[in-house]
Amino acid sequence: MKRRPMRIMRGLPIVGMVAVTTACTDGFDFDLRPAHNSLSTAAAAQNARTAPRPEPDARGVIAYPTYQVALARRGDTVTDVAKRIGLPADELARYNGIDANTPLNRDELLALPRRVAEPSTGVIQPGGQIDIQTLAGDAIDRSPSGANRAVASTSPPASLSGEEPLRHRVERGETAYSIARLYQVSVRSLADWNGLGADLAVREGQFLLIPVKVQATAAATQVSKPGQGSPTPTPPSASQPLPDEKPSQAKPAATPPSPDMKDQRTSASSSKMVLPVAGKVTSLFDADKAGYILISAKPGDAVKAASSGTVRLVSKDVEGEEIVVIDHGDNTQTAYSFIEGISVQKGQKVKRGQQIAKATKNQYNAIQFLVFKGTDPVDPMLYLN
Repeated sequence: MKRRPMRIMRGLPIVGMVAVTTACTDGFDFDLRPAHNSLSTAAAAQNARTAPRPEPDARGVIAYPTYQVALARRGDTVTDVAKRIGLPADELARYNGIDANTPLNRDELLALPRRVAEPSTGVIQPGGQIDIQTLAGDAIDRSPSGANRAVASTSPPASLSGEEPLRHRVERGETAYSIARLYQVSVRSLADWNGLGADLAVREGQFLLIPVKVQATAAATQVSKPGQGSPTPTPPSASQPLPDEKPSQAKPAATPPSPDMKDQRTSASSSKMVLPVAGKVTSLFDADKAGYILISAKPGDAVKAASSGTVRLVSKDVEGEEIVVIDHGDNTQTAYSFIEGISVQKGQKVKRGQQIAKATKNQYNAIQFLVFKGTDPVDPMLYLN
C-alpha cells in the first residue's frame, strides 16, 4: 500500500505540571505536516507576548468593528448563550459548527453570525480611531433636542482601544498546536483567548480568535543636550612614572596523571537512550525544519523503547498512521511513528530496549523518532550519544 508523505509530530500537549495523567484519552495533540515542507516556529511562538483577551459585557459579548463574539458561562449550552444575546439557537449553532445542546466550556468563544445590540463596554477600536456610534451619541446629547432628554438617557459608553484580532476557522486535521504555530503565538494564549478545554481540543468549523501580539518597546535612550556631553575622565599624568614591576617566574606546569581507562565507558553504554531500531540515522534533527530524526528500518524490524518509562499514548494520527508515546519522567517523552503491530498499551510500564512495535513499509525505509522536553522537540542525538 502506498503511504502518504511523512508528517512531523511537533507538540505533545502535556497537560498539568507533573504528568499527562489528567489529559483525556488520546488527549495528545500532534501537528502533522509534511516533513519536506516543515518549519518550526516554536521559538517565535514562545517569545511572542500577547495581550489579554478583552472583558465581555454582562451577556458575554465582545464587539469589534467587523464582528462580535460571545463567551459562554459555566454550564452553558449554545442554546443558553443564544437566549442571552437574542439570537436563534439553531442559527448560532450552525454558524459555529456545533449542536445547539452541546455543553460549552467556561469562557468558550462563539462567533456571532450577525451583530446584536452593542455591549455596554463599547466597540473595541484600534488606537487613534473614533467610534462613530459614540461620536454620534455625543453630538445628539450636545444638541438642543438632546439637552431636553439628557436626564432620561445616558451616552453610549466610551469605546475601548485595542487591535481587532484575526479570526481563524478550524479546518479538518488542524489542532490547537498547528494553529498556534501558524500565527506564531503560544498555544496557552490561544487556549485562554478561546476558552479551550484541558485537552486543547478544537473542532472543524470552530471560530478561534488569534491573540493580539504586544510589540516590545525599546528602552528609551537618554540623549545629552548639545554642549552637555558626559565628562571625559582625566587621563593619568604623563609626569607620574609607573611603578617598577618585577616579572614573576612562571612555575612549570605539573604533568597530569594518566587516566585509568578501565573506568571509562563507551557512549553506547553511558547514553541516556538507545536507538529504537538497529539501523543508521538517515535524517538528522533540524530545529527549523524537522523536529525528529529518521532511522533506517526494514518492514517488520523490531522497534524498541529508547528508555524505560510509561506508555502515555497509543493512537493514530489524522491519516491513520500509528503512534506510540512514552513518558520517561523528568518532563521527557519519546514518540515513535511509521510503526505497526504495536505490542504495548496505554499505561503499561516498559523497559529500555523492550520491543513496542514493528517498522512499517514506507517510502523512506525508516521510522520516525522524536524526543520532547516538555512540549518542545529536542535533538534525539543529545540522548543517544
